[in-house]
Amino acid sequence: MTALFALATSLLWGLADFGGGLLTRRIPALTVVVASQTVAVAVLGTVVVATGGWTEWGPQLWFAVTAGLVGPVAMLAFYKALALGPMGVVSPLGSLGVAVPVGVGLLLGERPGLAQFAGIAVAVVGILLAGGPELRGAPVQRRAVLLTLLAAFGFGGVMALIAEASSSLTGLFLALFVQRVTNVAAGGTALYVSVRRGGRALPEGSGTEGSGTEGGGMGIVWAALPALAFVGLADVAANGTYSVAAQHGPVTVAAVLSSVYPVVTALAARAVLKERLRGVQAAGAGLALVGTVLLAS
Repeated sequence: MTALFALATSLLWGLADFGGGLLTRRIPALTVVVASQTVAVAVLGTVVVATGGWTEWGPQLWFAVTAGLVGPVAMLAFYKALALGPMGVVSPLGSLGVAVPVGVGLLLGERPGLAQFAGIAVAVVGILLAGGPELRGAPVQRRAVLLTLLAAFGFGGVMALIAEASSSLTGLFLALFVQRVTNVAAGGTALYVSVRRGGRALPEGSGTEGSGTEGGGMGIVWAALPALAFVGLADVAANGTYSVAAQHGPVTVAAVLSSVYPVVTALAARAVLKERLRGVQAAGAGLALVGTVLLAS
């Protein structure tokens, strides 16, 4: 069960990252975050009411609140690091956050077998290579590295926190709802501050005469609503499947298998955008697969 749910997490996160990356080409990143998470809040709120999840209210939800605060900070740091580039360095470094939940699992006394330790090592190397690292001395700004590491350990922190936020299925729905409400509040505040400082909330050039964009920037956002909903709900579902995986098996195994999502993102780009996988990415995908088999065994 742990391997199954963890691999489902990678699939969902990989597709959510791919969809979010496409959306941020047309819509400001903060707007993508807030809009997609708002859809998730609406759906989760309905689920919580329907399942009676409110009865699970308790102090453990502070883990969900903290995850909701850490998540947007990590995401924004990652987007800024990608903007500074090079992406071939930023993307694989962003996967290092898996060290956080793995470290938590080891501190809690988990001791994987020899084959699983080998699987962890092989899978992590594969995950890093799947991001297509630039290995020929590409210039990297120190700020980009620091932002990427902040994002990576933020993502890892969210994984560790959400796994502790509930102990039942209805409690998980409530924890995810609280996390997303906090996401929207934090992201909305950041968006407001950005706009006050001259940033954009809607696509550039929208709503101006001669732009040719029907309905202006808001029209673009509304047209992208199905994609925004998919990104928000896939991200929520990934958090949920990871929590189930971590609660039903070793956190060390669940965390690594859930972090294979860069392979999914790369394959989605190959299938949809016809991007060719670099040799190092193909090798990384293969190593990640080998590591997955070792861990699942």
